[in-house]
Amino acid sequence: MPYGVYLKKGEEKRILAGHSWVYANEVSRIEGKDKNGSQVNVFSYDGKYIGSGYINHLSKILVRVFIRSKNCEFYENGVLNERNLFLSRIKRAYGLRRALGYDNCYRLVFAEADDLPALIIDKYADVLVMQCLSLGIDKRKAMIADCLVELFSPRGIYERSDVAVRAKEGLEETCGTLYGEVPDKIIINENGIKMSVDVKHGQKTGYFLDQKENRFAARRYCRGEVLDCFCNSGGFSLNAALSADSVTAVDISPSALQNVTENAQLNGFENVHTLCGDVFEILRRFKTESKRFDTVILDPPAFCKSAAEVKDAYRGYKDINILGMKLVRSGGFLLSASCSHYMTLPLFEKMLTEAAKESGRTARLLEIRSQAPDHPAPLCADETSYLKFFVMQII
Repeated sequence: MPYGVYLKKGEEKRILAGHSWVYANEVSRIEGKDKNGSQVNVFSYDGKYIGSGYINHLSKILVRVFIRSKNCEFYENGVLNERNLFLSRIKRAYGLRRALGYDNCYRLVFAEADDLPALIIDKYADVLVMQCLSLGIDKRKAMIADCLVELFSPRGIYERSDVAVRAKEGLEETCGTLYGEVPDKIIINENGIKMSVDVKHGQKTGYFLDQKENRFAARRYCRGEVLDCFCNSGGFSLNAALSADSVTAVDISPSALQNVTENAQLNGFENVHTLCGDVFEILRRFKTESKRFDTVILDPPAFCKSAAEVKDAYRGYKDINILGMKLVRSGGFLLSASCSHYMTLPLFEKMLTEAAKESGRTARLLEIRSQAPDHPAPLCADETSYLKFFVMQII
């Protein structure tokens, strides 16, 4: 029996459909053993080859498959040339982003969507930021950084692997410069707007690149007075400022609001004002004061990061959307987002329907949008299609 992981009967269907994750509870047996993080072949129960990936016995995701054929072009005398594989996959990912017209700031590699499971690479001007989410990728990050230097000659490469999910792989959180020089602040150009990004301490890898298309789309709905809730660095606020009379940017983080002010000054915007505090409390205060806005933007952090939290998250999303709807002047707009894949699109739409009813307002759906196309989502992997962005007129 060849060395490798053998699945239980019928468990190969999802992997054959293109999904990358082999869960430990889907495995019937393992023939032989190698070090965690090493490459292993995956077979169906009856011994048919399914694919190959990196194994980690410490994780519930036992194997992350990234090769689908025994005749893969990157095998040389039966041994995988990993460097050539990573070079080729990163080149292919880059080709898609270039074809989409991305240049200054974008997600270069989006893990499973680019056949490089657990690897995230974001581009901010001439700096690349890398996130390693599995043991197999973490063990090869020096090689991956070397590939990036060969392909792009960046000013610097910074690792932002300070994410809790690494604990599930038996890894500690870590950050640091992998190559070259990485400044404390990087000026990017998104939708023609300058943004100062802190890749060392900012959210995720420094900035929420997945909303850039939605931020641009928001411009057409922003007139008069705009309220941007959970504004973070001010991406929506600055896009709104191009067409609105005034923008109020709200966040609980003083440092985020300092970044908003910095970004507004970078672009010469004088119509962006910040307000620090708990968004829920501020919205309730505005309601009590009968304050109204022409457009309200709700882009909260993920209210649920596991299936067990969905029920509570649903209440939170509904609460904030009821408040948001009540603050919109009749004929104005509510732009509402969720970045949790556990809050599915049908569930999010159901929540908005209930929120409209309970707020006593009529909501007319104008657009449903998703994450930017540099964050592609394989149809076989529901969890990669995570961002929902609804545009509604409120009557």
